[in-house]
This record gives sequence, structure tokens and C-alpha cells, in this order.
Amino acid sequence: MAETPVESRFKRRKKMKTKITLITLLTLSASVLVTQAQPAGGRAARQGARTDFTSTPLAKNEAEQKILGVLDDMDKNQRGGTMSVPRQDGRLLRLLAESIGAKHVVELGTSHGYSGIWFCLALRTTGGKLTTCEIDPQRATVARENFKRAGVNQLVTLVEGDAHQEVTKLKEAVDLVFIDADKEGYTDYLNKLLPLVRPGGLVVAHNIDARMADPGYIKAITTNSSLETLFLNLGGSGISVTMKKR
Repeated sequence: MAETPVESRFKRRKKMKTKITLITLLTLSASVLVTQAQPAGGRAARQGARTDFTSTPLAKNEAEQKILGVLDDMDKNQRGGTMSVPRQDGRLLRLLAESIGAKHVVELGTSHGYSGIWFCLALRTTGGKLTTCEIDPQRATVARENFKRAGVNQLVTLVEGDAHQEVTKLKEAVDLVFIDADKEGYTDYLNKLLPLVRPGGLVVAHNIDARMADPGYIKAITTNSSLETLFLNLGGSGISVTMKKR
């Protein structure tokens, strides 16, 4: 029996609709495959560029307000040439130190004291202290002035000299190590300080990205079964957070 003109048009439309649906599915599938094939860093970079939520530090009291004020001033007027951590990274350091109740933080690379003051925001509430090492005398002098005007200098021991040598003099337990110094020296710092880090303590490293990170350090913190490591990107610099398992 011959098809009527209406039936013929219906079949053509159905075939066309099926073809369009198939093309749509193939396009979506290709999109998913391309996304899955992207390196993790590529996805992280795109995700890091998108900010859905923001927050600003809120001072709990006058003492905290004073410290935040000094940090704001340093951010605006002293950042150039200091190699200091971005503001968001500093906030993370405070959060980590305070959340684990850190009593002793060791920092490698004081610069002008910006990250150290973020640590002190935590340490003033945990009853802890900061030992920070700086090899450059001029930067150490500026850092001391900043610690003093923030009112946290009594919490800080600033050691001038080569941190690779100075850390060997430390004997007491450490709750958190922050490495932000010579990139090729990260593994040496880890090896020397990890025995002092208490179980449940943290080793945090800055500038952990494909351009700056030492592959040897990345291997050391990701192949040791007694460590647990995550990689974060808040301020665009890249941070690794490594926990020494209990």
C-alpha cells in the first residue's frame, strides 16, 4: 500500500529528529570526554578563576582589629618585592594553625613578616609561639618592626641565618611547619623537620605549582605512606598541606 503524503512527511520529520538527537548526544559526549581528558591543573585553574563566594576577616576584638589593620597596611604599602603570600593564603595559614591548636609553628622564609603575623593571629589564642627563619638581614629588620607594631613580637623568635643550618638546632616538638624559602631546599627542610612534627601535625608548603615546585619535594610528600597530602590553590600560588598521620 503506497504511503500518503502525510505519512511520508511524518517519516522524514522522525528521521530528521532522530538524526538531530544523535548529533546532540555525540556533541555532549565529546564535550565530556574533552573535559575528562583535560589535565587536573587545567580544570583547577578554571575553577580557581571562578569565585562564587567571598569573605572578609572580621575582628573579634580590638586586639585582633589592630593586627588586621597592620596586615592591611602591609598588603597595600609593603607587598612590592617582598615575595609574601597572598592575602587568602595568609588567612588559610591562620585557620590551619588555630584549628589544630598549634603551640609551636616553624616558618622558613620570614620575608617582612606578613605570613608570620597571620600565624600570630592564631597563636595568640592557642598560647603558642612562632619560630621563623630569614636569611636576609634587611628583610629580618623590617619583619621585626612589623611584628612589634602588630603587638605580636612577644610570640615570635626570629632567627637570622641559613635555615638549612638553623633548623638542625631545634629540639622541641613542632605542630606546623610552613616552608616558603628556596624551592630547591624544600625536601631538605622536610627531612630535617618531619621528625619533630607531632603526629597529626602539618607541613605546609608555598609556591607548589608546575612552574616552581621541586619534583623531589612533590614525590617526598606523595609517596610516603605516613603522610597525607592535598594540593590547594587559593591565592594563585599553590599550596600543599601535608598531615603526619597518627
